[in-house]
Amino acid sequence: MVTAPWWKGAVVYHVYVRSFFDSDGDGHGDLKGVLAKLDYIESLGVDAVWLSPIHPSPNRDWGYDISDYEGVHPDYGTLGDLEALVAAAHARGLKVMLDEVLAHTSDEHPWFADSRDGGADGEKADWYVWADPAEDGTAPNNWLSVFGGPAWAYQPARRQHYHHKFLRQLPKLNWRQPNAQEAALKVLDFWLAKGIDGFRLDVAGTFLHDDALTDNPAVPPAERTRHHWSHASEMQRHLHDSNLPQNIPLLDVIRRRVDAHNGDGQGERFVFGEFSEEEERCGAYCTPQDGLHSAYTFVLLHARKLAAQVFREHYETLGRFPGHWPCISLCNHDIARTASRFGGGEDVARLMLALLLSLKGTTLLYQGEELGLPEARSLTREEIRDPVGDLYWPISKGRDGSRTPMPWTEDPNLGFSTAKPWLPAAPEHAGLSAASQDADPVSTLAFSRAMIALRKATPALTTGEIEMITTPEPVLAFIRYEGATRIACVFNMSAAPAIFGDERLAGGEILTPSTGEATLDGAALHLGPHAARFLRLA
Repeated sequence: MVTAPWWKGAVVYHVYVRSFFDSDGDGHGDLKGVLAKLDYIESLGVDAVWLSPIHPSPNRDWGYDISDYEGVHPDYGTLGDLEALVAAAHARGLKVMLDEVLAHTSDEHPWFADSRDGGADGEKADWYVWADPAEDGTAPNNWLSVFGGPAWAYQPARRQHYHHKFLRQLPKLNWRQPNAQEAALKVLDFWLAKGIDGFRLDVAGTFLHDDALTDNPAVPPAERTRHHWSHASEMQRHLHDSNLPQNIPLLDVIRRRVDAHNGDGQGERFVFGEFSEEEERCGAYCTPQDGLHSAYTFVLLHARKLAAQVFREHYETLGRFPGHWPCISLCNHDIARTASRFGGGEDVARLMLALLLSLKGTTLLYQGEELGLPEARSLTREEIRDPVGDLYWPISKGRDGSRTPMPWTEDPNLGFSTAKPWLPAAPEHAGLSAASQDADPVSTLAFSRAMIALRKATPALTTGEIEMITTPEPVLAFIRYEGATRIACVFNMSAAPAIFGDERLAGGEILTPSTGEATLDGAALHLGPHAARFLRLA
Protein backbone atom coordinates (compact mmCIF):
# COMPACT_ATOMS: atom_id res chain seq x y z
CA MET A 1 0.00 0.00 0.00
CA VAL A 2 1.35 3.37 -1.05
CA THR A 3 1.23 5.96 1.73
CA ALA A 4 -0.04 9.36 0.67
CA PRO A 5 2.40 12.25 1.14
CA TRP A 6 1.87 14.20 4.36
CA TRP A 7 0.54 17.24 2.56
CA LYS A 8 -2.28 15.43 0.75
CA GLY A 9 -5.36 16.37 2.71
CA ALA A 10 -3.36 18.22 5.37
CA VAL A 11 -4.62 21.31 7.18
CA VAL A 12 -2.10 24.14 6.77
CA TYR A 13 -2.45 27.03 9.23
CA HIS A 14 -1.55 30.36 7.63
CA VAL A 15 0.18 32.76 10.04
CA TYR A 16 0.45 36.42 9.06
CA VAL A 17 3.46 36.94 11.30
CA ARG A 18 3.22 40.71 11.68
CA SER A 19 -0.27 40.38 13.14
CA PHE A 20 -0.05 37.11 15.04
CA PHE A 21 1.55 37.85 18.43
CA ASP A 22 4.02 40.49 19.60
CA SER A 23 6.50 38.91 22.03
CA ASP A 24 8.62 41.99 22.78
CA GLY A 25 6.19 44.91 22.95
CA ASP A 26 7.20 46.81 19.82
CA GLY A 27 3.75 46.72 18.21
CA HIS A 28 4.19 44.03 15.59
CA GLY A 29 4.25 40.27 15.64
CA ASP A 30 7.45 38.25 15.45
CA LEU A 31 8.85 34.74 15.29
CA LYS A 32 9.17 34.45 19.06
CA GLY A 33 5.50 35.36 19.16
CA VAL A 34 4.69 32.43 16.86
CA LEU A 35 6.81 30.19 19.09
CA ALA A 36 4.93 31.44 22.17
CA LYS A 37 1.63 30.44 20.57
CA LEU A 38 2.79 27.11 19.17
CA ASP A 39 0.84 25.18 21.81
CA TYR A 40 -2.31 26.93 20.60
CA ILE A 41 -1.55 26.07 16.97
CA GLU A 42 -0.89 22.44 17.94
CA SER A 43 -4.19 22.35 19.85
CA LEU A 44 -6.08 23.06 16.63
CA GLY A 45 -4.96 19.72 15.22
CA VAL A 46 -3.39 21.22 12.08
CA ASP A 47 -0.50 19.61 10.24
CA ALA A 48 1.64 22.55 9.15
CA VAL A 49 2.28 26.25 9.62
CA TRP A 50 2.72 28.59 6.65
CA LEU A 51 4.51 31.79 7.60
CA SER A 52 3.94 34.97 5.63
CA PRO A 53 7.21 36.48 4.26
CA ILE A 54 9.79 36.93 7.00
CA HIS A 55 12.77 38.13 4.96
CA PRO A 56 14.31 41.62 5.12
CA SER A 57 12.15 44.06 3.19
CA PRO A 58 11.48 47.81 2.89
CA ASN A 59 7.84 46.81 3.52
CA ARG A 60 6.43 48.72 0.58
CA ASP A 61 4.13 45.71 0.24
CA TRP A 62 4.67 44.28 3.72
CA GLY A 63 7.24 41.64 2.99
CA TYR A 64 6.28 40.80 -0.57
CA ASP A 65 9.16 43.06 -1.67
CA ILE A 66 12.22 41.13 -0.53
CA SER A 67 15.65 42.74 -0.29
CA ASP A 68 17.56 39.73 1.12
CA TYR A 69 16.41 36.16 0.49
CA GLU A 70 18.73 34.56 3.02
CA GLY A 71 17.93 36.70 6.05
CA VAL A 72 15.18 37.39 8.57
CA HIS A 73 13.66 40.84 8.92
CA PRO A 74 14.79 42.42 12.21
CA ASP A 75 11.14 43.17 13.04
CA TYR A 76 10.59 39.42 13.22
CA GLY A 77 13.81 38.38 14.93
CA THR A 78 16.87 36.47 13.82
CA LEU A 79 17.78 33.36 11.89
CA GLY A 80 18.28 31.71 15.27
CA ASP A 81 14.68 32.58 16.20
CA LEU A 82 13.45 30.90 13.02
CA GLU A 83 15.58 27.82 13.66
CA ALA A 84 14.19 27.60 17.22
CA LEU A 85 10.64 27.85 15.89
CA VAL A 86 11.26 25.13 13.30
CA ALA A 87 12.80 22.82 15.90
CA ALA A 88 9.90 23.35 18.33
CA ALA A 89 7.34 22.81 15.59
CA HIS A 90 9.02 19.62 14.41
CA ALA A 91 9.08 18.35 17.99
CA ARG A 92 5.28 18.73 17.97
CA GLY A 93 4.90 16.99 14.61
CA LEU A 94 4.19 20.25 12.78
CA LYS A 95 5.71 21.18 9.43
CA VAL A 96 6.89 24.74 8.77
CA MET A 97 6.53 26.39 5.36
CA LEU A 98 7.75 29.75 4.08
CA ASP A 99 6.05 32.20 1.76
CA GLU A 100 8.62 32.73 -1.00
CA VAL A 101 8.34 35.61 -3.45
CA LEU A 102 10.52 34.73 -6.43
CA ALA A 103 8.66 36.34 -9.34
CA HIS A 104 9.99 39.77 -8.32
CA THR A 105 12.25 41.40 -5.76
CA SER A 106 12.39 44.71 -3.99
CA ASP A 107 14.04 47.53 -5.92
CA GLU A 108 16.39 47.65 -2.92
CA HIS A 109 17.66 44.14 -3.55
CA PRO A 110 21.39 44.09 -4.49
CA TRP A 111 20.54 42.12 -7.62
CA PHE A 112 18.42 44.99 -8.90
CA ALA A 113 21.01 47.59 -7.95
CA ASP A 114 23.59 45.67 -9.99
CA SER A 115 21.19 45.34 -12.92
CA ARG A 116 20.32 49.03 -12.82
CA ASP A 117 23.78 50.47 -12.22
CA GLY A 118 25.90 48.00 -14.16
CA GLY A 119 24.56 49.15 -17.52
CA ALA A 120 23.34 47.10 -20.45
CA ASP A 121 26.61 45.11 -20.49
CA GLY A 122 26.78 44.46 -16.74
CA GLU A 123 26.89 41.00 -15.17
CA LYS A 124 23.25 41.20 -14.09
CA ALA A 125 22.03 43.47 -16.90
CA ASP A 126 19.29 41.06 -17.96
CA TRP A 127 18.37 39.63 -14.56
CA TYR A 128 15.31 41.86 -14.73
CA VAL A 129 12.93 42.76 -17.56
CA TRP A 130 14.21 45.94 -19.24
CA ALA A 131 12.98 47.60 -22.40
CA ASP A 132 13.53 50.81 -24.32
CA PRO A 133 10.84 53.48 -24.18
CA ALA A 134 8.43 53.91 -27.05
CA GLU A 135 9.36 56.56 -29.60
CA ASP A 136 7.38 59.16 -27.67
CA GLY A 137 9.06 58.25 -24.38
CA THR A 138 6.08 56.38 -22.95
CA ALA A 139 5.98 52.78 -21.76
CA PRO A 140 7.24 50.05 -24.13
CA ASN A 141 3.77 48.46 -24.48
CA ASN A 142 0.27 48.40 -22.99
CA TRP A 143 0.91 46.10 -20.03
CA LEU A 144 -0.88 47.32 -16.90
CA SER A 145 0.11 46.88 -13.28
CA VAL A 146 -2.25 45.12 -10.89
CA PHE A 147 -1.80 48.08 -8.54
CA GLY A 148 -2.70 50.60 -11.23
CA GLY A 149 -1.16 52.37 -14.21
CA PRO A 150 1.48 51.12 -16.66
CA ALA A 151 3.45 48.06 -15.59
CA TRP A 152 6.67 49.89 -16.45
CA ALA A 153 8.87 52.38 -14.58
CA TYR A 154 11.48 54.53 -16.29
CA GLN A 155 14.97 54.28 -14.83
CA PRO A 156 17.30 57.12 -15.90
CA ALA A 157 20.42 55.18 -14.94
CA ARG A 158 19.77 52.83 -17.87
CA ARG A 159 17.55 55.11 -19.97
CA GLN A 160 15.14 52.20 -20.03
CA HIS A 161 11.95 51.04 -18.40
CA TYR A 162 11.80 48.02 -16.11
CA HIS A 163 8.72 45.84 -15.82
CA HIS A 164 6.73 45.51 -12.60
CA LYS A 165 3.45 43.63 -12.45
CA PHE A 166 2.64 45.08 -9.05
CA LEU A 167 4.11 48.15 -7.30
CA ARG A 168 6.88 50.01 -9.13
CA GLN A 169 9.13 49.08 -6.18
CA LEU A 170 8.75 45.40 -7.16
CA PRO A 171 10.78 44.89 -10.35
CA LYS A 172 10.12 41.65 -12.21
CA LEU A 173 12.88 39.04 -12.06
CA ASN A 174 13.76 37.63 -15.47
CA TRP A 175 13.37 33.87 -15.09
CA ARG A 176 14.42 33.38 -18.72
CA GLN A 177 17.95 34.43 -17.73
CA PRO A 178 19.77 31.22 -16.66
CA ASN A 179 21.88 32.82 -13.93
CA ALA A 180 18.92 34.68 -12.46
CA GLN A 181 16.86 31.49 -12.49
CA GLU A 182 19.62 29.54 -10.76
CA ALA A 183 20.03 32.26 -8.13
CA ALA A 184 16.30 32.05 -7.37
CA LEU A 185 16.38 28.26 -7.15
CA LYS A 186 19.30 28.47 -4.72
CA VAL A 187 17.03 30.44 -2.40
CA LEU A 188 14.90 27.30 -2.08
CA ASP A 189 18.00 25.18 -1.51
CA PHE A 190 19.15 27.51 1.26
CA TRP A 191 15.96 27.26 3.29
CA LEU A 192 15.37 23.57 2.69
CA ALA A 193 18.85 22.95 4.10
CA LYS A 194 17.71 24.86 7.21
CA GLY A 195 14.91 22.36 7.79
CA ILE A 196 12.04 24.25 6.15
CA ASP A 197 9.42 21.77 4.92
CA GLY A 198 8.22 23.59 1.85
CA PHE A 199 6.96 26.77 0.28
CA ARG A 200 3.97 28.71 -0.86
CA LEU A 201 5.02 30.43 -4.10
CA ASP A 202 3.60 33.91 -4.43
CA VAL A 203 1.95 34.82 -7.78
CA ALA A 204 3.10 31.54 -9.30
CA GLY A 205 1.52 32.31 -12.68
CA THR A 206 3.73 35.32 -13.30
CA PHE A 207 7.25 33.92 -13.53
CA LEU A 208 7.55 34.22 -17.31
CA HIS A 209 6.87 37.07 -19.73
CA ASP A 210 6.69 37.31 -23.51
CA ASP A 211 10.12 38.31 -24.76
CA ALA A 212 8.53 40.06 -27.76
CA LEU A 213 6.60 42.32 -25.33
CA THR A 214 3.37 41.73 -27.25
CA ASP A 215 0.47 43.94 -26.17
CA ASN A 216 -2.16 42.27 -24.01
CA PRO A 217 -5.61 42.00 -25.62
CA ALA A 218 -8.52 43.89 -24.08
CA VAL A 219 -11.43 42.19 -22.37
CA PRO A 220 -14.30 43.07 -24.72
CA PRO A 221 -16.58 45.69 -23.11
CA ALA A 222 -19.58 43.40 -23.48
CA GLU A 223 -17.84 40.76 -21.34
CA ARG A 224 -16.76 43.06 -18.54
CA THR A 225 -18.30 42.49 -15.15
CA ARG A 226 -18.11 44.52 -11.96
CA HIS A 227 -14.93 42.60 -11.19
CA HIS A 228 -13.24 43.97 -14.30
CA TRP A 229 -14.02 47.55 -13.33
CA SER A 230 -12.37 47.16 -9.91
CA HIS A 231 -8.92 47.81 -11.37
CA ALA A 232 -8.07 49.07 -14.84
CA SER A 233 -5.63 46.14 -15.21
CA GLU A 234 -8.60 43.77 -15.21
CA MET A 235 -9.76 45.28 -18.49
CA GLN A 236 -7.08 43.37 -20.36
CA ARG A 237 -6.29 39.67 -20.46
CA HIS A 238 -2.80 39.12 -19.11
CA LEU A 239 -1.61 36.70 -21.76
CA HIS A 240 1.82 38.17 -22.43
CA ASP A 241 3.09 39.80 -19.22
CA SER A 242 2.28 36.60 -17.31
CA ASN A 243 0.20 33.40 -17.50
CA LEU A 244 2.21 31.91 -20.37
CA PRO A 245 1.78 28.16 -21.06
CA GLN A 246 5.59 27.90 -20.85
CA ASN A 247 5.15 28.66 -17.16
CA ILE A 248 4.12 25.05 -16.54
CA PRO A 249 7.46 23.37 -17.39
CA LEU A 250 9.19 26.08 -15.36
CA LEU A 251 7.03 25.21 -12.35
CA ASP A 252 8.08 21.63 -12.91
CA VAL A 253 11.74 22.70 -12.66
CA ILE A 254 10.97 24.39 -9.34
CA ARG A 255 9.14 21.38 -7.94
CA ARG A 256 11.95 19.00 -8.96
CA ARG A 257 14.44 21.27 -7.22
CA VAL A 258 12.36 20.98 -4.04
CA ASP A 259 11.93 17.21 -4.49
CA ALA A 260 15.71 16.82 -4.68
CA HIS A 261 15.85 17.51 -0.93
CA ASN A 262 13.51 14.65 0.02
CA GLY A 263 16.40 12.32 0.73
CA ASP A 264 18.24 14.58 3.17
CA GLY A 265 16.63 13.13 6.28
CA GLN A 266 14.13 15.95 6.78
CA GLY A 267 11.17 14.14 5.20
CA GLU A 268 9.10 14.91 2.13
CA ARG A 269 8.84 18.53 1.06
CA PHE A 270 5.84 20.38 -0.35
CA VAL A 271 5.54 23.34 -2.70
CA PHE A 272 2.25 24.90 -3.76
CA GLY A 273 1.43 28.00 -5.74
CA GLU A 274 -0.93 30.96 -5.82
CA PHE A 275 -2.75 31.54 -9.14
CA SER A 276 -5.08 34.50 -9.53
CA GLU A 277 -5.42 34.76 -13.33
CA GLU A 278 -5.79 32.48 -16.35
CA GLU A 279 -5.58 29.47 -14.06
CA GLU A 280 -5.81 26.76 -16.66
CA ARG A 281 -3.36 28.40 -19.01
CA CYS A 282 -0.36 28.86 -16.71
CA GLY A 283 -0.34 25.79 -14.47
CA ALA A 284 -2.81 26.18 -11.60
CA TYR A 285 -4.10 22.66 -12.19
CA CYS A 286 -0.67 21.08 -12.23
CA THR A 287 0.18 17.64 -10.86
CA PRO A 288 3.24 16.37 -9.00
CA GLN A 289 4.26 14.85 -12.32
CA ASP A 290 3.89 18.09 -14.27
CA GLY A 291 4.34 21.28 -12.29
CA LEU A 292 3.99 21.99 -8.58
CA HIS A 293 2.64 19.54 -6.02
CA SER A 294 -0.52 21.62 -5.61
CA ALA A 295 -2.01 25.08 -6.01
CA TYR A 296 -4.93 27.29 -5.11
CA THR A 297 -6.83 29.67 -7.33
CA PHE A 298 -9.02 32.70 -6.62
CA VAL A 299 -12.26 31.14 -7.85
CA LEU A 300 -13.55 30.48 -4.32
CA LEU A 301 -11.71 33.47 -2.86
CA HIS A 302 -13.53 35.82 -5.23
CA ALA A 303 -16.96 34.33 -4.41
CA ARG A 304 -19.20 36.88 -2.72
CA LYS A 305 -22.46 35.00 -2.15
CA LEU A 306 -23.52 31.69 -0.68
CA ALA A 307 -24.34 29.72 -3.80
CA ALA A 308 -23.96 25.97 -4.14
CA GLN A 309 -23.40 26.41 -7.87
CA VAL A 310 -20.08 28.21 -7.27
CA PHE A 311 -18.62 25.20 -5.51
CA ARG A 312 -20.11 22.62 -7.90
CA GLU A 313 -18.71 24.44 -10.92
CA HIS A 314 -15.29 24.73 -9.32
CA TYR A 315 -15.10 21.01 -8.72
CA GLU A 316 -16.39 20.34 -12.23
CA THR A 317 -13.35 22.28 -13.43
CA LEU A 318 -11.04 20.39 -11.09
CA GLY A 319 -12.54 17.13 -12.35
CA ARG A 320 -11.08 17.80 -15.80
CA PHE A 321 -7.64 17.47 -14.21
CA PRO A 322 -7.76 14.10 -12.40
CA GLY A 323 -4.05 14.17 -11.51
CA HIS A 324 -4.33 17.52 -9.76
CA TRP A 325 -4.66 17.74 -5.97
CA PRO A 326 -5.92 21.22 -5.06
CA CYS A 327 -5.37 23.50 -2.12
CA ILE A 328 -8.64 24.96 -0.87
CA SER A 329 -8.80 28.43 0.64
CA LEU A 330 -11.82 30.62 1.40
CA CYS A 331 -9.99 33.65 2.83
CA ASN A 332 -6.46 34.86 3.51
CA HIS A 333 -4.32 37.97 3.99
CA ASP A 334 -5.44 39.32 0.60
CA ILE A 335 -9.16 38.54 0.81
CA ALA A 336 -11.95 39.69 3.10
CA ARG A 337 -12.72 37.27 5.91
CA THR A 338 -15.24 34.56 5.17
CA ALA A 339 -17.62 35.37 8.00
CA SER A 340 -18.21 38.85 6.57
CA ARG A 341 -17.90 38.14 2.87
CA PHE A 342 -20.73 35.64 2.92
CA GLY A 343 -23.12 37.63 5.05
CA GLY A 344 -21.65 37.71 8.54
CA GLY A 345 -22.55 36.02 11.76
CA GLU A 346 -21.46 32.97 13.70
CA ASP A 347 -23.79 30.63 11.79
CA VAL A 348 -22.20 31.53 8.45
CA ALA A 349 -18.70 31.29 9.90
CA ARG A 350 -19.36 27.74 11.12
CA LEU A 351 -21.04 26.72 7.88
CA MET A 352 -18.02 27.83 5.86
CA LEU A 353 -15.60 26.16 8.26
CA ALA A 354 -17.53 22.91 7.89
CA LEU A 355 -17.38 23.27 4.11
CA LEU A 356 -13.71 24.25 4.00
CA LEU A 357 -12.70 21.25 6.11
CA SER A 358 -14.69 18.70 4.12
CA LEU A 359 -13.91 19.64 0.52
CA LYS A 360 -11.37 17.59 -1.40
CA GLY A 361 -7.94 19.15 -1.20
CA THR A 362 -5.31 20.42 1.19
CA THR A 363 -6.95 22.96 3.49
CA LEU A 364 -5.46 26.43 3.93
CA LEU A 365 -6.84 27.81 7.22
CA TYR A 366 -6.11 31.50 7.80
CA GLN A 367 -5.35 32.74 11.33
CA GLY A 368 -8.55 33.77 13.08
CA GLU A 369 -10.73 31.82 10.66
CA GLU A 370 -10.99 29.15 13.37
CA LEU A 371 -12.45 31.86 15.65
CA GLY A 372 -15.04 32.95 13.09
CA LEU A 373 -13.56 36.46 12.97
CA PRO A 374 -15.38 39.02 10.83
CA GLU A 375 -13.62 41.55 8.63
CA ALA A 376 -12.30 44.64 10.44
CA ARG A 377 -14.30 47.35 8.67
CA SER A 378 -13.80 50.20 11.13
CA LEU A 379 -10.29 51.15 9.96
CA THR A 380 -9.92 54.82 9.10
CA ARG A 381 -7.95 56.35 6.24
CA GLU A 382 -5.20 57.28 8.70
CA GLU A 383 -4.96 53.74 10.11
CA ILE A 384 -4.58 51.72 6.91
CA ARG A 385 -1.13 50.48 5.93
CA ASP A 386 -1.85 48.56 2.74
CA PRO A 387 -0.69 50.28 -0.49
CA VAL A 388 -3.89 49.14 -2.24
CA GLY A 389 -5.99 51.08 0.26
CA ASP A 390 -3.63 54.02 -0.02
CA LEU A 391 -4.09 54.10 -3.79
CA TYR A 392 -7.83 53.48 -4.04
CA TRP A 393 -9.44 54.85 -0.87
CA PRO A 394 -12.41 55.10 -0.38
CA ILE A 395 -13.57 52.81 -3.20
CA SER A 396 -11.21 50.16 -1.88
CA LYS A 397 -9.94 50.18 1.67
CA GLY A 398 -7.28 47.63 0.80
CA ARG A 399 -6.50 44.36 2.50
CA ASP A 400 -5.90 45.51 6.06
CA GLY A 401 -9.37 44.40 7.17
CA SER A 402 -8.14 40.81 7.14
CA ARG A 403 -4.70 41.66 8.55
CA THR A 404 -5.54 43.23 11.92
CA PRO A 405 -3.98 41.67 15.04
CA MET A 406 -5.05 38.25 16.21
CA PRO A 407 -7.32 38.58 19.29
CA TRP A 408 -5.82 36.47 22.08
CA THR A 409 -7.59 37.88 25.15
CA GLU A 410 -10.13 40.56 26.03
CA ASP A 411 -7.32 42.74 27.44
CA PRO A 412 -6.19 46.03 25.81
CA ASN A 413 -5.14 45.49 22.20
CA LEU A 414 -6.93 42.13 22.55
CA GLY A 415 -3.78 40.63 24.05
CA PHE A 416 -1.75 41.02 20.87
CA SER A 417 0.77 43.56 22.17
CA THR A 418 1.54 45.74 25.18
CA ALA A 419 2.34 48.58 22.74
CA LYS A 420 0.27 50.34 20.11
CA PRO A 421 -0.17 47.72 17.34
CA TRP A 422 0.98 48.39 13.79
CA LEU A 423 -2.69 48.00 12.85
CA PRO A 424 -5.42 48.63 15.44
CA ALA A 425 -6.95 45.67 17.20
CA ALA A 426 -10.38 45.38 15.59
CA PRO A 427 -13.32 46.34 17.83
CA GLU A 428 -15.32 43.84 15.76
CA HIS A 429 -13.23 41.08 17.39
CA ALA A 430 -14.09 41.93 20.99
CA GLY A 431 -15.67 38.91 22.67
CA LEU A 432 -14.21 36.54 20.05
CA SER A 433 -10.71 36.12 21.48
CA ALA A 434 -8.98 32.76 21.61
CA ALA A 435 -9.05 32.85 25.43
CA SER A 436 -12.77 33.53 25.69
CA GLN A 437 -13.61 30.88 23.11
CA ASP A 438 -11.25 28.35 24.63
CA ALA A 439 -13.31 28.48 27.81
CA ASP A 440 -16.55 27.87 25.90
CA PRO A 441 -17.20 24.25 24.85
CA VAL A 442 -19.70 25.33 22.17
CA SER A 443 -17.62 28.16 20.67
CA THR A 444 -16.59 28.45 17.03
CA LEU A 445 -13.05 27.55 18.14
CA ALA A 446 -14.34 24.33 19.72
CA PHE A 447 -16.25 23.60 16.51
CA SER A 448 -13.10 24.18 14.42
CA ARG A 449 -11.08 21.79 16.55
CA ALA A 450 -13.81 19.16 16.32
CA MET A 451 -14.07 19.55 12.52
CA ILE A 452 -10.33 19.16 12.10
CA ALA A 453 -10.41 16.08 14.35
CA LEU A 454 -13.24 14.58 12.29
CA ARG A 455 -11.33 15.24 9.10
CA LYS A 456 -8.13 13.66 10.40
CA ALA A 457 -9.95 10.62 11.79
CA THR A 458 -11.78 9.99 8.50
CA PRO A 459 -9.60 9.07 5.51
CA ALA A 460 -12.50 9.71 3.15
CA LEU A 461 -12.42 13.38 4.25
CA THR A 462 -8.65 13.73 3.96
CA THR A 463 -7.40 11.81 0.95
CA GLY A 464 -10.70 10.59 -0.46
CA GLU A 465 -12.29 11.50 -3.77
CA ILE A 466 -15.36 13.70 -4.20
CA GLU A 467 -18.66 13.23 -6.03
CA MET A 468 -20.73 16.36 -6.40
CA ILE A 469 -24.50 15.81 -6.27
CA THR A 470 -26.76 17.90 -8.47
CA THR A 471 -29.19 19.69 -6.17
CA PRO A 472 -31.36 22.79 -6.45
CA GLU A 473 -30.26 25.90 -4.56
CA PRO A 474 -29.68 26.48 -1.72
CA VAL A 475 -28.41 22.96 -0.94
CA LEU A 476 -24.83 21.92 -1.62
CA ALA A 477 -24.23 18.19 -1.30
CA PHE A 478 -21.35 15.89 -2.14
CA ILE A 479 -19.97 12.50 -1.17
CA ARG A 480 -16.37 11.98 -0.07
CA TYR A 481 -15.31 8.37 -0.50
CA GLU A 482 -12.30 6.13 0.00
CA GLY A 483 -12.49 2.36 -0.23
CA ALA A 484 -15.87 1.25 1.09
CA THR A 485 -16.35 4.38 3.22
CA ARG A 486 -18.73 7.04 1.93
CA ILE A 487 -19.42 10.30 3.76
CA ALA A 488 -22.31 12.47 2.62
CA CYS A 489 -21.64 16.18 3.25
CA VAL A 490 -24.74 18.38 3.09
CA PHE A 491 -24.98 22.16 3.52
CA ASN A 492 -27.86 24.62 3.53
CA MET A 493 -26.37 27.75 1.96
CA SER A 494 -29.29 29.98 2.96
CA ALA A 495 -31.00 31.54 5.95
CA ALA A 496 -34.23 29.68 5.16
CA PRO A 497 -35.00 26.00 5.86
CA ALA A 498 -34.28 23.52 3.09
CA ILE A 499 -34.76 19.83 2.35
CA PHE A 500 -32.32 17.43 0.70
CA GLY A 501 -33.61 14.04 -0.34
CA ASP A 502 -31.44 11.17 -1.55
CA GLU A 503 -32.11 7.46 -1.11
CA ARG A 504 -28.48 6.96 -0.12
CA LEU A 505 -29.12 8.88 3.12
CA ALA A 506 -31.48 6.22 4.47
CA GLY A 507 -29.87 4.48 7.42
CA GLY A 508 -26.93 6.87 7.44
CA GLU A 509 -25.06 7.60 10.65
CA ILE A 510 -24.93 11.30 11.51
CA LEU A 511 -21.42 12.27 12.54
CA THR A 512 -20.25 15.00 14.89
CA PRO A 513 -19.63 17.85 14.87
CA SER A 514 -22.48 19.53 13.05
CA THR A 515 -23.80 23.04 12.84
CA GLY A 516 -27.34 24.39 12.73
CA GLU A 517 -30.55 22.41 13.20
CA ALA A 518 -31.35 19.35 11.09
CA THR A 519 -33.31 16.10 11.24
CA LEU A 520 -33.04 12.97 9.14
CA ASP A 521 -36.40 11.45 8.18
CA GLY A 522 -35.72 8.31 6.20
CA ALA A 523 -33.97 9.49 3.05
CA ALA A 524 -34.85 13.16 3.60
CA LEU A 525 -32.61 15.57 5.48
CA HIS A 526 -34.48 18.62 6.81
CA LEU A 527 -31.99 21.45 7.24
CA GLY A 528 -32.40 24.59 9.28
CA PRO A 529 -30.76 27.90 8.28
CA HIS A 530 -27.05 27.54 7.50
CA ALA A 531 -27.03 23.95 8.76
CA ALA A 532 -24.40 21.35 7.83
CA ARG A 533 -24.48 17.59 8.39
CA PHE A 534 -22.07 14.74 7.74
CA LEU A 535 -23.44 11.21 7.37
CA ARG A 536 -21.59 7.92 7.13
CA LEU A 537 -23.61 6.06 4.52
CA ALA A 538 -24.70 2.47 4.99
